[in-house]
Amino acid sequence: MHAHTRYSDGSGSHTEIAQAALRVGLDFVIVTDHNVHVSGVEGYYYGDGPDQRVLLLVGEEVHDARRDPQVNHLLVYGAEDELAPYASEPGQLFAEAASRGASTFLAHPVERAAPLFGEPALPWVSWDVEGFTGLELWNTMSEFKSFLSSQSMAIRAAFNPDAFITGPFPETVALWDKLLRDGKRVKIIGGSDAHANTYSMGPISRTLFPYEFLFRCVNTHILTSIPLNGEFERDKQLVLSAIREGQCFVGYDLPAPTRGFQLTAQGLNTSAVMGEWLRLGHGVTLQIVCPQIAYVRLIRDGAVILEEREGTHRTFIATQPGAYRVEAYLPYKGKRRGWIFSNPIFIAP
Repeated sequence: MHAHTRYSDGSGSHTEIAQAALRVGLDFVIVTDHNVHVSGVEGYYYGDGPDQRVLLLVGEEVHDARRDPQVNHLLVYGAEDELAPYASEPGQLFAEAASRGASTFLAHPVERAAPLFGEPALPWVSWDVEGFTGLELWNTMSEFKSFLSSQSMAIRAAFNPDAFITGPFPETVALWDKLLRDGKRVKIIGGSDAHANTYSMGPISRTLFPYEFLFRCVNTHILTSIPLNGEFERDKQLVLSAIREGQCFVGYDLPAPTRGFQLTAQGLNTSAVMGEWLRLGHGVTLQIVCPQIAYVRLIRDGAVILEEREGTHRTFIATQPGAYRVEAYLPYKGKRRGWIFSNPIFIAP
């Protein structure tokens, strides 16, 4: 959902990114270069056989390059157009994206600086405007950046990144819950922010981090009504629709695969999946399915209302309206890690 090529500040080509995604087994990857929409590279890329394929799409990470520091980065999906000229006015940028049927997600909305390495914080700051689709809840490279408090810590994190990847910033999760409590149907995605650039510190040189490694970590898993079948335009619209509607969840796939997670709801003669809504009526039954036993929390408007530690399936009868979402955690390398963060199911009065 968030990767860069040599067209902006990444090290690889679109083909190299597609090849890395193929090696990992991703179904799709979206390239989001800074302030440039690259044409002519979208499509299916194939491995050794016709069944080994990955759909590569092009989005854009838009920000005002004249601003110092260059805060307010926006991920745009499905615009089919260059939107950087509107970057200085976030409200107009949202409107231009919406007029093109695109979805917009605030990139690394909370971020921490790494002054020792000359890296400023680049959060979202223009909260007086509305109209965006959602938030990038978990950004792997932003999380890594937060550990660059000293040279020794930077070296440890560079050579053992999976020991440091823990979860989205608590401030980002709290911000999302506040927006949900305020009645905003804000969706989430997760991204790697992959650049695969090489950095040096004295005699030590290392690529931080290869595309292939990051594509094994924080991903966005989408739900589609029918499977992707290799038809480019059809599958592209399936992917973009799932992202726009929030029919997806964020999964950290390195500790264990998150494929197969489900959050669904059934009401009176109706049902819903993540990103959808339904009315409360006389009650709504929520169903949670986890790929394996984990510490699972059901959260309504920011408050934990159910916990599960022993099973993979759990139901809950919702008797109050609100935004219901799921978090799941796993132990990995001696530490509890964020594993799954679902989009909400919205239950209306």
